[in-house]
Parts: sequence; C-alpha cells; structure tokens
Amino acid sequence: MEGRKMHYKDYAEERAKKSNILTDCIRAFIVGGAICTLGQLFHDFYVQMGLTEKESGTLVSVTLIFLTALLTGLGVFDNIAKVGGAGTLVPITGFANSVVSPAIDNKAEGMILGLGAKIFIIAGPVILYGTLASVVYGVIYWLMQVV
Repeated sequence: MEGRKMHYKDYAEERAKKSNILTDCIRAFIVGGAICTLGQLFHDFYVQMGLTEKESGTLVSVTLIFLTALLTGLGVFDNIAKVGGAGTLVPITGFANSVVSPAIDNKAEGMILGLGAKIFIIAGPVILYGTLASVVYGVIYWLMQVV
C-alpha cells in the first residue's frame, strides 16, 4: 500500500485465505451426507415406532430443526460448519442455523430491538426470494398448462 491507494475489495482479496476447492467439496459432501443420513435414521426410527411416512417426515424436520437450534445455541454447529462448509446448508439445518444465530448475536439489544428485529436478518431474504421464485415458477408452469 506504499504510495498507492488500495480499495477494500483488493485488500480483502489479498488477505483472504485461499481454499482448496476439491477438499472443500469433499468435506461438504461428507458433512451434508452425514446430516441426511441422520435424518434418514430418524425417519426409519419413527416409522418403526408406528408413525406413518408423512408423520415421520414431519417429525424428522422438527427433530433436525431442534437439534440444529440446540447445537447453534451451544456453539457446536459453528464448529461443524467450519469443517463441513456448504454441507451444513442442507436446507432445513441451514435455515434453522440462519434464524438462531442472529437471535443469539443480538439478544443483548433486548427482546424487541435485538431479537425481534434481527432474528430473520439472514433467513428473511431466503424466505422472500424463495417465495417470489415459487410464485414466478408457478405462473410459468400455469402459463405452460394453458398454452
């Protein structure tokens, strides 16, 4: 930076840790697969307990959300995410983590301005654009059926 002005983007890229894409993909595959395997184990357990497939599927979602929220609150899920990267973004666990993390980070600001105002700071755009995308796809699908 001697004698020249460096933009923040250039500075950040220069200092950023370079990642090995192959290693990252393998880790994501293993961790994501482990989460999905855990979900399947819960599913099979719930079916063995006499629940229907639909009930079991619902209970698996609830169980994975609960476990992710609990592990996020205990600080364990962040360590799993450091190893597994994108593998932890399996939709249900990634969403649960994206709701709980801001709630924990902002609880000191109070129930209204901290937790209440910032709980969906990460998950909000996912909900918004996911809903928007589903409406757009639904309209396109409907138009294709009409024509």
